[in-house]
Amino acid sequence: MEMLLLESEEKMQKSLDVLKRELANIRSTRAAPSMLDHIHVEYYGASTPLIQLAGVSAPEPRLLVISVYDKGAVGDVEKAILKSDLSLTPQTDGATIRLYLPELTRERRQELIKQVKHRLEEARVSIRNVRRDSNDEAKRMKGDGVSEDQIKDAQDEIQKLTDQFVKKAEELAHQKEEGILAV
Repeated sequence: MEMLLLESEEKMQKSLDVLKRELANIRSTRAAPSMLDHIHVEYYGASTPLIQLAGVSAPEPRLLVISVYDKGAVGDVEKAILKSDLSLTPQTDGATIRLYLPELTRERRQELIKQVKHRLEEARVSIRNVRRDSNDEAKRMKGDGVSEDQIKDAQDEIQKLTDQFVKKAEELAHQKEEGILAV
């Protein structure tokens, strides 16, 4: 039973980690280098993560500076940024690309909050699916000499884990929403 609980906790943590990564990709009012983590650049015929081709910094709250290591890749990086879902226009100066984040409109903030809520719901479903699978696994152990009380205790522990991870996911989403709504 202990192994089942550890596996459940590990799987729920993975769901939470995915939520963290997805929320980091959603734009808020402040520029963050993690906004570019999901961008891949077509570099010499291979899809390469932007963070392997350039250094990214946020010297100001609404500015991202991308220092491309290979000057020949600047055009490819620009194309990748333009193709991305960020809706930002890069300004190039040699091997440096600047991305100015415009002020968010009320409508755009509401769209971003909808995205956050959607990602949160996906995380909740994922965590609950882990709970369901773990409970099913616990029920299957009945024939292996595990008592009804042990199965019930394991299901109670799995429910506690589920509640704990859903709460963490909701806290992450709430923090992101506050970041989007901050002026």
